[in-house]
This record gives sequence, C-alpha cells and structure tokens, in this order.
Amino acid sequence: MPGHPIAEQRSIELHRAVAERLRREPALIARAGERVRGWRETGAVAAMYADAWTRLLALPLDELCAFLVDSSERARALRQVTPFAGVVDPRTRWRIWRDVRARFGQGA
Repeated sequence: MPGHPIAEQRSIELHRAVAERLRREPALIARAGERVRGWRETGAVAAMYADAWTRLLALPLDELCAFLVDSSERARALRQVTPFAGVVDPRTRWRIWRDVRARFGQGA
C-alpha cells in the first residue's frame, strides 16, 4: 500500500521533532506521564500501551529520544498511541507532512 510507508515516515519525523523538543524542554515528559495516567483512569487506551509508555517515560532522556525514532515493530506500534500529541506545533507538523510527501515523490 503506497500510503503506509509515507505514514510511517511521517510518524518517525514527527517523533524526531518531539525528541528535539524534549531535549530543550524535558518537563514535557512529565506532561506525557500525566496523559498516560489519564489513559489509565479513563481506560481510553489499552493497558498494554499505557504500561509500555510508563516504562519508556522512565528511561533516561537519550534512550527515550532514541526509541521515539526507532524503526522496530514495537516503536512503530507505540508511536500510533503516543502521549506526545500536541508537542509539535501545527506549522511544524504541516512542514513535516509536506516534506515527507515530497521525498516520496508525491508532490507537495
């Protein structure tokens, strides 16, 4: 399916932007932790995702940032349920979408 590689690359690039922001503002990790706790309280997200993100958010910053852009199946799955929604501003998000689409030869 042609759209899938584009979607995955967008996810990686968005999370690369998240990692860059986390390095500048590590307090955002606490905000993500609050979101995960909310998931647990409301049951909005399956417990396996909340458990995984709880463990990841406890990692040292460099390890967390590396995981965010990892190409493994596990990282791919967890990026689909990210506690970092809203960390990347809309302008940056749209730039990433446009750039990834252009790299895959589908125009801007």
